[in-house]
Amino acid sequence: MGLMPPPYAGRTIGLKRVLGLYDATMLVVGSVFGSGIFLTTGIIAGLVPYTGLIWLAWAAGGIITIAGAICYGELGSLYPKAGGPYVYLRKAFGPGASFLFGWLFFWIIGGGGIAALGVGFADYAQIFLPNWPRALLAVIAIVALTAINLRGVFWGARFQGYLAAVRIATVLIMIAGAASLVSRIGWNRIRPFWPSASISADSFSWTAFGTALIVVFWAYDGWYSANCAAEEIREPARTVPKALLAGTAAVFFLYLAANIVYSTALPMSEMRGLVRIGEAAAASLFGVGLAPVFGAVIAAAVFGCLAANILFCARVPYAMARDGQFFNFLGRIHSRSGSPRNALLAQMTWASLLCLTGTYERLVEFVMFAAVLFYAATSASVIVLRKKEPSAPRPYKVWGYPLLPAAYTAVNAAIMAALIVEEPIPALAGAGILLSGWPAFLFWRKRTVDAGRARPD
Repeated sequence: MGLMPPPYAGRTIGLKRVLGLYDATMLVVGSVFGSGIFLTTGIIAGLVPYTGLIWLAWAAGGIITIAGAICYGELGSLYPKAGGPYVYLRKAFGPGASFLFGWLFFWIIGGGGIAALGVGFADYAQIFLPNWPRALLAVIAIVALTAINLRGVFWGARFQGYLAAVRIATVLIMIAGAASLVSRIGWNRIRPFWPSASISADSFSWTAFGTALIVVFWAYDGWYSANCAAEEIREPARTVPKALLAGTAAVFFLYLAANIVYSTALPMSEMRGLVRIGEAAAASLFGVGLAPVFGAVIAAAVFGCLAANILFCARVPYAMARDGQFFNFLGRIHSRSGSPRNALLAQMTWASLLCLTGTYERLVEFVMFAAVLFYAATSASVIVLRKKEPSAPRPYKVWGYPLLPAAYTAVNAAIMAALIVEEPIPALAGAGILLSGWPAFLFWRKRTVDAGRARPD
């Protein structure tokens, strides 16, 4: 009986609250914990001179992400609606800001991110299906997972939750293997943790460390998934903040533990520039013969992360359409499954097209600046809404207000500044893509106003 979702009787006019704390927490974990942790540490190792800075980058990124989760917890308890940041930006800064976020999210952040995960899964699936085209494997994965989500949020959340549990078990097994290795050879393999005679502290660069931190932030992206699906979570005022904090804290532990494992299994010289570092670490710990098995585990990890992103990303265009700020048909709920069917299908079609055309990679790179901008604006919404709606019920409040949301906003503003300095062309391109949504906003606003005038009171 525990696996049976609540029945949908008759025609459904809205989303149904069917997800509990476990489902919401695993949605957070599943949306974040994908391929990033298995692929990015080697990139970071190529940017910093010694092991301690790798750990510091992952720890700093995790602490900042947890701070963001605390801020979003107040917003999720205040407005437990589908769409998450779209809703908060609308309340704090007006429909223009929220539309630009939703516009960018559907076309690039969500669609491009899903395409990237689909192709990432295909890269590993080709180990076992070498004659299958990468784009075709990516599209098959996106279509299959969308089909599961079309059955309803319960099935989508539960399926990706099982896959998230597999990923957690994988890291725990690697931790056990690393502990066994340390018991045999000591800590020599992870030195130098700090600078030694052979590695000068002068080789440290704040610019390089900042670049490493940006890579870490992208590995944490998706942590706000529970906010986007808040309208389908039971007792959201309590559940959403708990799920955000528990989910981001769990990912923080797993990411840091995985990096300690890598440092234990591989010397720094071998980690630098090594893209498939998770596979190499597993081979070092358990033998080369198990490398294909770990490749299959990574494929499952990316598949699960893709499942979670398909689930929560569709809630943003659904919320926009429901407000009259996007194509009306995307705001419809299926009468039997209770899912935003049309939003899921539109998202599937766009992401699949990006996979087939191969245009997603540059788009995701260009949108980094705008994505960080919305992180900053959404956390600032906590302060703005405290002033605009001081008497609104807030079942959960940010710890250390206003210092924490102000600090989180400032950190994201600093990242934006660094991106402009270090990567001016992609930053300007991202700003241009963002502003391209303004004519579309004016069109939908006029259409909504005209429809309102024509509609009888």
